[in-house]
Amino acid sequence: MAFESVKKVAEADFPTRWGAFRILGFEGTLPAASGSQNPTGSLAQPGKVEGLVALVMGDIHTAPPLVRIHSQCLTGDVFGSLRCDCRLQLELALTQIAAEGAGILLYEQQEGRGIGLMAKLKAYELQDEGLDTVEANVELGFEADYREYELPARVLKMLGVKQVKLMTNNPDKVAALESAGIRVSERVSAEVAPQETFAAYVRTKQEKMGHIVETMVSDE
Repeated sequence: MAFESVKKVAEADFPTRWGAFRILGFEGTLPAASGSQNPTGSLAQPGKVEGLVALVMGDIHTAPPLVRIHSQCLTGDVFGSLRCDCRLQLELALTQIAAEGAGILLYEQQEGRGIGLMAKLKAYELQDEGLDTVEANVELGFEADYREYELPARVLKMLGVKQVKLMTNNPDKVAALESAGIRVSERVSAEVAPQETFAAYVRTKQEKMGHIVETMVSDE
């Protein structure tokens, strides 16, 4: 769904263990007259606001910057869950941006591929019973992936970035940016060292969602 408006609401210095970034906050507002449905099946709230945080390092205009679009994952990013590879991918992105001395991390509020935290925990229960991550979402009445990438594309344009090196294993992210007018000059792998605890999760993303994965470990 198209955002009615996107605005920058804050910007500040942001030192991290990977180096010095600028942290920028953006908010996208959906049209007040929207009649579309959200992942729970109810009507979207009029004027609903979606937030996005951008971490920006170095010169992002002279050459296409390394960009990672990262969806919020409380269980992985904060608590270090090894049911998924999210935190490892987040740290990989920050490490590579720091190594290049320039880049952008776009952090979206799309927990559980857009189904929300509590629904994601319910999906965990079903996965413990033998379903994979896609089957669990469907069992709960959701699609496999509700994420859209219009807001990251809008933010990149607001930052004056027209071409990027995109760190992702997900071809949908490449296609979304290209369709929004952001040229992806290179896809950089976001693949991390495989671990048995998330082998099945990564395999499902590869087999059912088309993610590009070259290294795999057995989960048997």
